[in-house]
Amino acid sequence: MNWSEDGIVLAAREHGESAAILSLLTESHGRHLGLVRGAKGPKARARYEPGNRVAASWRGRLDEHLGAYSCEVIASPAARWLDDPLRLDALAAATALVDRVLPEREPHPALFHGLDALIASLGEADWAERYVRWEILMLAELGFGLDLARCAATGQRTDLSHVSPKTGRAVSRAAAAPYRERLLTLPPFLAGGGGATPQEILDGLALTGHFLSIHLFDTTPMPAQRQRLLDRLARAAGQNSGHT
Repeated sequence: MNWSEDGIVLAAREHGESAAILSLLTESHGRHLGLVRGAKGPKARARYEPGNRVAASWRGRLDEHLGAYSCEVIASPAARWLDDPLRLDALAAATALVDRVLPEREPHPALFHGLDALIASLGEADWAERYVRWEILMLAELGFGLDLARCAATGQRTDLSHVSPKTGRAVSRAAAAPYRERLLTLPPFLAGGGGATPQEILDGLALTGHFLSIHLFDTTPMPAQRQRLLDRLARAAGQNSGHT
């Protein structure tokens, strides 16, 4: 059995003296693992940095086997952000989340294209907003979509300010008033508003983090890479992030 397809590197874990188990996200084969021989040398290690786009060929005697990869690098976005820890942390967080939550060999084309678009957008001024939206996309792709388009109580589409922590549905400012302390904040940029402030980005990550925690990380901690991103964003905003 064999196939060839572009993939995004999610992780490369050491295996034996010189090999690694490579985790790739591909459009047609989903998150797919394979053995890479000779992956520990300095040049080879750089080839398998998370976020790299590679032209991958996988070969296995049977489809259910681990199989082996051979890869050629198409793009290395991490190298571009070595002097920008925030963007580098966003790249690391996104790839770590997919590696942890996506079932192996289950195709999710929208998630592949979404991650590819997120990586490409890291050079844009609104990359942090796009990161929050990407986490919302990931939740939706895995069956835990949020309904942020209209108020769960009144059906109105304007002045949405909060989200129910149980249902993931938006609530208008008026309907939320009696229960405000029990609801999650819906930042304006997710409710049709303009560009996000640093606090709104943190509110957005608190929102997605809540649903990631209850749906996908209910028994295990969230990836440390995401917490590093949250901590760095909070420091940039002059706040203490806590642990979401």
